[in-house]
Amino acid sequence: MAALPIAQAVAAEMKIGYVNTQRIFRDAPAAQKAAKKIESEFSKRDQDLQRMAKQLQSMQEGLEKNGVTMPESERRTKERELNDLSRDFQRKQREFREDLNLRQNEENAAIIEKANKAIKQIAESEKYDLIVQDVVWVSPKLDITDKVIKALSEGK
Repeated sequence: MAALPIAQAVAAEMKIGYVNTQRIFRDAPAAQKAAKKIESEFSKRDQDLQRMAKQLQSMQEGLEKNGVTMPESERRTKERELNDLSRDFQRKQREFREDLNLRQNEENAAIIEKANKAIKQIAESEKYDLIVQDVVWVSPKLDITDKVIKALSEGK
């Protein structure tokens, strides 16, 4: 019990900061630039997938509409084509998501690396004892995210 006032005094003297990682990914210029870069890299594939989805839908509707009246062999051929296209679409969609996630993770890792350098510089220059990320709740007066975003903007 006697040590409690000493622990509170030490804690009161500590300088603590908080960084909101999600805001860095959303607001930092490097993150916005990375998002645009990824979007331009993947836009053509996304458009191709959208066209393929429309083609699948059109084939499905055509088969449902005309399947009853067409000859059995033609219906089977159309069903096989639809199934082949559906499998191809699902494969391409899965590959697209995997490639997109990989690129996003690569870009996020680079952003975090830069942010961690900026956080360390801020901690050293402003004499922070502790800087935490991603907590359940924090007082806004401890939030130094804007400083980190500004440091990233300036290329520090």
